[in-house]
Amino acid sequence: MRFWILKILAKQVWQNTIKSRSTKVLIVLFNALLLFSVFTGYFTMKNHHENTEHYHTKVREGWEKSPDKHPHRMAHYGYVAFRENYPLSFFDFGMDSFLGNAVFLEAHRQNTVNFSEASFSSGLLRFGELSCALILQLLIPLLLIFWGFDLIAKERENGTLKILLTQAISWQELIWGKTLGLFTLSLTVLLPAFLLSTLLIGLNMESHTGVEPLARWVFLAFLYLIYILIISLLVIFISAKSQSSKSALTQLIGCWLVFTLVLPKISQVVGQNLYHSPSKIEFDTAIEAELIKLGDSHNPNDPHFSALKDSLLKAYGVDSTHKLPFNYGGVVMQEGERLSAEVYNRHQKQLVRTYESQQDIVKKTAIINPFIAIKNISMALSGTDYANYQDFQKQTEAYRYQLAQHMNQLQIKLISNQKRKPTEKNYSISQKYWASFPDFEYRFLSLETVLKSEVYSFLAMAVWLWGLGFLVKNQERKFKA
Repeated sequence: MRFWILKILAKQVWQNTIKSRSTKVLIVLFNALLLFSVFTGYFTMKNHHENTEHYHTKVREGWEKSPDKHPHRMAHYGYVAFRENYPLSFFDFGMDSFLGNAVFLEAHRQNTVNFSEASFSSGLLRFGELSCALILQLLIPLLLIFWGFDLIAKERENGTLKILLTQAISWQELIWGKTLGLFTLSLTVLLPAFLLSTLLIGLNMESHTGVEPLARWVFLAFLYLIYILIISLLVIFISAKSQSSKSALTQLIGCWLVFTLVLPKISQVVGQNLYHSPSKIEFDTAIEAELIKLGDSHNPNDPHFSALKDSLLKAYGVDSTHKLPFNYGGVVMQEGERLSAEVYNRHQKQLVRTYESQQDIVKKTAIINPFIAIKNISMALSGTDYANYQDFQKQTEAYRYQLAQHMNQLQIKLISNQKRKPTEKNYSISQKYWASFPDFEYRFLSLETVLKSEVYSFLAMAVWLWGLGFLVKNQERKFKA
């Protein structure tokens, strides 16, 4: 292909389209829509961050100022961990609004993450929020269809296509030239939003994330440009294959509906039917049933804990738990916590595998649906997909277990084994022991981890771009003027 020919064809598309009044109106409207979505998303994220910081500070102050008490009571006093938004979440809201933002951490119990935005909003939220990513994924392709459906089909109808091809221009040059022209037109809408997003990311650099958000954004913006190029090439290819502009428009609208509505819904339903996930009640009941079989730390006659007591008495050569050189109740609580955590983690891993299997069905459709590919990549890099939420759950559970076992260790070491008389105050220890316990600090998934998780989506986009280029080259003889 000759570059100067591509340049001439692209320039022709630009000049013929940009002079239209409707095109200028659409450019202004879409720029306003994208810039508005970027601004509102950014201020929503900043507001969430400020609220999270405010309540996190209050929780920490309450924890540190809690008076002297028994460490087991402090374990049940609990802690609250808050899920922070990633600096790129203003660009793509993803699943953030439907996932919880805070979780109460206490001994012997794994609570769910609560207080999602959806729980406080009307049912209209299920139709989606106006994020910049949503506009780029759904509405920009419609704009490209409107601009490009007749770029070749109309020339065929007018009879000018034959004249164009007789001037030693190949079909490949024609299609790629028109594609580049359509892609260049899209930049009038994309670039202002991309530049504003870059500026806001630079202003919102967080110390605990460093320059990684900017690196993610550069990578994400590049992939969105690839996505728009794929859509542009698909629009021009179908326009070249169609006998009329009306036929091209019908086919393109059909493709848009299949890609954005039909295939995603079908893949979700298939995934849920193939891999059934238990309800919250079923999940909790299964854990409770297994725990009862393993041992009940609150039942002194439980076989498991009776065996634990007998082994300790024998090891220390005493005949009563009150004669042990440490607090026996703390040992029981420590063992009970270990058992409950092991059972919960095992069931949780199985549940996550089920969700991942459901998601794999959706991800695999990316090979026939570029919309799914860019959607998955966008959420992952913006830190708003389910993997990031699941990682938050893992970190909070690890912190909860560490906190509970730390309190159990304090009870074992610092609380006497002798029972207090009814007239005496209960045992307590100084609040300095929990005031010095480290604060919960959430760590976002690394860029390397995110990229590895979305390899299939990257591959799907590469296959789409290469596949369309291959079709253009190999269908050249079948195109008709």
